Amino acid sequence: MPAPYPQEFRDDVVRVARNREPGQKLSQIARDFGISESCLTNWMRQADVEDGNRPGKTREDSVELRDARKRIRLLEQENEVLRRAAAYLSQANLG
Repeated sequence: MPAPYPQEFRDDVVRVARNREPGQKLSQIARDFGISESCLTNWMRQADVEDGNRPGKTREDSVELRDARKRIRLLEQENEVLRRAAAYLSQANLG
């Protein structure tokens, strides 16, 4: 998978596409910037979500969700360690 484009570049391309002259096609703007038209369309769709013009998950929501899932996994691992330690210690006290 190719490396992602910097966010500043994406923002600039979306700004140019949004402010294009009437009759100027997205495919031409995409070619001018060296990206595919579908890539530009996806960037514009995500920019609409970020701006609140379209429903969807923002980058901030995605980062927050990823961090929360990571934290949940860590807590589940810690909980499992404590559960095993409690079971081991209860067996040791019986013997």
